[in-house]
Amino acid sequence: MRTRLAGALVSVLALTLTATACGGGESKTPAAATTTAANRVEPLAGTPEPDLPVTVTSADGNKVTVSGARRIVPLSGSLSEIVFTLGLGDRVVARDITATFQQAAKLPVVTRNHDVSAESVLSLKPDLVLAEATTGPEEAMGQIRAAGVPVLVVDPAQGLDDVGPRIQAVADALGVPAAGRELTKRSEARIAAAQKAVPTHTDKPRVAFLYLRGSASVYLIGGKGSGATSLLEAAGAVDAGAESGLDKDFTAITTEALAKAAPDAILVMTKGLESVGGMDGLVKIPGVAQTPAGMNRRVVSIEDGVLLNYGPRTDQVLKSIVDQLYGDAK
Repeated sequence: MRTRLAGALVSVLALTLTATACGGGESKTPAAATTTAANRVEPLAGTPEPDLPVTVTSADGNKVTVSGARRIVPLSGSLSEIVFTLGLGDRVVARDITATFQQAAKLPVVTRNHDVSAESVLSLKPDLVLAEATTGPEEAMGQIRAAGVPVLVVDPAQGLDDVGPRIQAVADALGVPAAGRELTKRSEARIAAAQKAVPTHTDKPRVAFLYLRGSASVYLIGGKGSGATSLLEAAGAVDAGAESGLDKDFTAITTEALAKAAPDAILVMTKGLESVGGMDGLVKIPGVAQTPAGMNRRVVSIEDGVLLNYGPRTDQVLKSIVDQLYGDAK
């Protein structure tokens, strides 16, 4: 993945493969509820006309001059989401594997297992490529640049504070700064509205973010830098992994780590939960059944392609987390 989560997972997955390896209030939330944000983006009204050329500063420190934006290739689901929501989706000619929303579904995929295929990108003759700081491999990105295609690198998403800056960075590069400001205002207002639904009369539940890929025997618990902390705190919860002292982005799940985190609920991505056989399979992972979350079968599930995008649909993610986490307790 080329979002904040993706960068962390690239290194952690390699580490994991080589290693092989609710005190939070009287919630009446149904066990193992599975809710996802609507899998469509909502473009701004109207279609902005890019005012180009523009020269912007890329997150890698390079100056990038964008002369045209008629054939755009965003190399992450998050960046694709921003372009489409700005109203310029008809200019996108390809997608990354993590762009799972409906409007992008028919676009050709130019990544293989999250690695960019330079040949696939260049075959589409893009006039702008949008990339995350974690986009790679470096050789592929070098080939794209060597072909003369402008590549804008956008700072990674780490939390809610990054929503506006990422939207504006993309909008500025596309020559539609006013649309960027409008979308930022809309997104931040909706996030604020979602936060107002967080109940204040309950104790803060402890929530552990687990990254699961049962087919690859990958079972990880998020710590500091996983990308989930900001969302959980906005939902009135405590990031149990980070609070328990897990300093790495992700750590292989152990009984000891789960016992120390003692989560009241578990946050997962929908496909991850499916990959381990749903709730019944989740509680079979060593240590899960002994946590308050496991004993109460209390899970919050969000669709993979949107959970940690920190973009125009983050308000929907936050609302879904709040609804699943508190249920009737609100």
